[in-house]
Amino acid sequence: MKLVLGIGNPGVQYQYTKHNLGFDVIDCIVQKLKLSPKIKFNGVYYEYNNNGEKIIFLKPQNFVNLSGEVLIRFVKYFNISTDNILIISDDLDQDIGAIKLRLRGSSGGHNGLKSIEKVLKTKDYKRIKIGISNDKSIPTADYVLSKFNKEDREIINEVIYAVSDIVIEWFDTDFEILQSRYNRKYK
Repeated sequence: MKLVLGIGNPGVQYQYTKHNLGFDVIDCIVQKLKLSPKIKFNGVYYEYNNNGEKIIFLKPQNFVNLSGEVLIRFVKYFNISTDNILIISDDLDQDIGAIKLRLRGSSGGHNGLKSIEKVLKTKDYKRIKIGISNDKSIPTADYVLSKFNKEDREIINEVIYAVSDIVIEWFDTDFEILQSRYNRKYK
């Protein structure tokens, strides 16, 4: 069994913000696979059967900095190994459109990743980080909760679609192969 968690904030006021890219990727995947939502443990989730293996797509319904609280409840309930968890998040340290696949690493200051590391008690979990750039003239909290300008939105829409394909490819492909294939700027 695999679990894919997209980091984001619930509520229409946060839709399409920079911090909700994880949710956007999950939405794209479940649209492609035509999956219906379910609710459990303060999370909206979707189940998919990939050749007999269950895949869960999860959107926590608490705020980004509490993402781990929902994740750990699913991990324990479904008995999911950390090796089979993939987290999708935004990344201030990457240019707009950059895609970075990592097997492990630090949170890079991302509060959602900090929460996940805290509950998993490890930094060794798979993640796909999507670059949102950074504007140091704007407070970080305001920046990540803002929407993309038109030009950046066009790039990000392509990236969301590409990352959704990468996630689906992960079902049957070793993550290290995907790293060598997709760690690049998407422009």
